[in-house]
Amino acid sequence: MARWRDGQGTLTVHRPGGEVRVPLELAVSYRARTRGLLGRDAVEGALLLSPAASVHTFGMRMAIDVAYLDRSLRVLAVRTMVPGRLGLPRLRSRHVLEAGAGVMAGWGLVAGVVVSVG
Repeated sequence: MARWRDGQGTLTVHRPGGEVRVPLELAVSYRARTRGLLGRDAVEGALLLSPAASVHTFGMRMAIDVAYLDRSLRVLAVRTMVPGRLGLPRLRSRHVLEAGAGVMAGWGLVAGVVVSVG
């Protein structure tokens, strides 16, 4: 797997019915991961935090969908979190994908689906 840098990219969801491409923001530096979605009212596409095994929504203004990914970018679990919550760390999780509440279901992002980052 290539080393990523903070910036923009594309998330490709490889689902049985075909691929879905989503605008992606990469947060791989400590500073970018710490900032995450704090202070935002919305997110265009998704945000990938790497490395990460858990997230929190303290100080957030919106509910979010959270997908926990393993080393091979396979989805381990997808959860919706409202502001002011602490997500428990997921065993085998190496990356966390965040998006607006409810959008991941529309992308077909469920446990077992593989994604790629470009």
